[in-house]
Amino acid sequence: MSRKTLVTVHLYLAAFFTPMVIMMAISGGLYLFGIKGQMNYQTLAHVTAPDWSDDSAQRTQQVRKLLQAQQLASDFEYLKIKGDTWYTRPTSREHFRLQQHGEQLRVDQAQPNLQAMMIELHKGHGPGWFKWFEKAFALGLLLVMVSGFIMGLQSPLLKKQTLVLSASGLIIIVLLALA
Repeated sequence: MSRKTLVTVHLYLAAFFTPMVIMMAISGGLYLFGIKGQMNYQTLAHVTAPDWSDDSAQRTQQVRKLLQAQQLASDFEYLKIKGDTWYTRPTSREHFRLQQHGEQLRVDQAQPNLQAMMIELHKGHGPGWFKWFEKAFALGLLLVMVSGFIMGLQSPLLKKQTLVLSASGLIIIVLLALA
């Protein structure tokens, strides 16, 4: 691949994915600093829990019917089950939390604030199309980094700095991971 093509690919991918890099850095950084956002819950109903099917698809349909019976939106993509608590996904927008206590089922509506929404997207809990975009982003970011590294190695003025900085980064990552 010619240097001109490499620079063009690097530039286009870097420019296109810059907003995503910024969103991921802000949401992940704030999360690591303990600012995790807030999910606001409002209890909407207490109902008798049905006999849940063991089949995932049937269970999803049972939840859809239960929400429809309560005149609640049932346009979720899938369910995430954590013990006796179920979440309709995506959780990056308004969704429902269902908690079973014996024979009773509590239905809560959840509304994430901006930081909680970004965290849910960051974790891959967004809509299916966004997850697809995140996969493309991962590939694009990898290509940006590899193309930048190759360009650094190809430049006589930058070759030594590229190798020293990359080796330093690798050593620090290994040391921190093993610490």
